[in-house]
Parts: sequence; structure tokens; C-alpha cells
Amino acid sequence: MLKPLRQGLPPLDPAAVSDAASCALPARYEAVREARRFTRDTLGRWDVGDRFDDVCLVVSELVTNALRHAVPADPCPADGLPSVRLHLMRWSERLVCAVRDPSHETPVPGDSDDFAAESGRGLFLVDSFADSWGWHPLAGTLQGKVVWALFRMHPAG
Repeated sequence: MLKPLRQGLPPLDPAAVSDAASCALPARYEAVREARRFTRDTLGRWDVGDRFDDVCLVVSELVTNALRHAVPADPCPADGLPSVRLHLMRWSERLVCAVRDPSHETPVPGDSDDFAAESGRGLFLVDSFADSWGWHPLAGTLQGKVVWALFRMHPAG
């Protein structure tokens, strides 16, 4: 059922992006709160309607996973780049949230069947609330990967 997709985003015309925003996040768990605040403020300006809560939840899960599983215990990026970066991009009928982290490891869903567990279900939530998701390794001077989630936006009215 749920398996990570090692692929890039579905074809989207970069020239058709109507809005984009990104923020650097520090390598500490308080960054999840900062990511939620950034997402709420950005989506509020973009008026995304009924997908607002879904996107905010998925951003929280993606950032939490990056901090928990992809950031070294003693982060010290030699290149001066932040450990984790959140990107939000909106097209007329699609929205993508992408989280860049320094790890090359494949995102793997937890094995827990315990629905009362406090962790291990992040990617299941991403899979449940986003229309699609996946990841791809970074190339060139950037190290790590991007984990993304795509949301189809319903036209207003």
C-alpha cells in the first residue's frame, strides 16, 4: 500500500507557478512550530480554502521526519546552508510542499501497527492527506534529498 516513491514531482510547468515561498529551519524540534506558523501565514495569503488543514498537517509531519531522521545529532553544515528548508509552491490547481534535508536515506514508513503509538505514523499521515508524495535525491552542489507532497486544489466557487 504505502511505499516511498523515488521520483521527482509530476510534470509541472515552472513558468505557471503563481506563488512560491520558502524558509530555512533550524535543526531543533521548535522548528516544527516555526514551519506550521510559516505555512499558516503563507496559505492564509494564498487562500487555499478546504486544503488548509491537510497541508499544515503534512508540513508538520515532513519537517518532524526531517529533524528526527535526517539531521545529524550535531548539525554543522560546512557549506553554511541550513539543515532543513521548507518550500511551498502553488499553481492554479496544485500546491506542493517540499522539505529539503541533508540525508541521502530513503524515507521509510514505520512498521508500527500500534495506532496508539506516539511516533511511526508520519508518512502514513502524509499518504492519507496528500494527493501524492515522493522524494528525490539532490544533485550538484546540494547534498541530501527533497521529500514532497502534492495537493490538488479545488477551484474557488
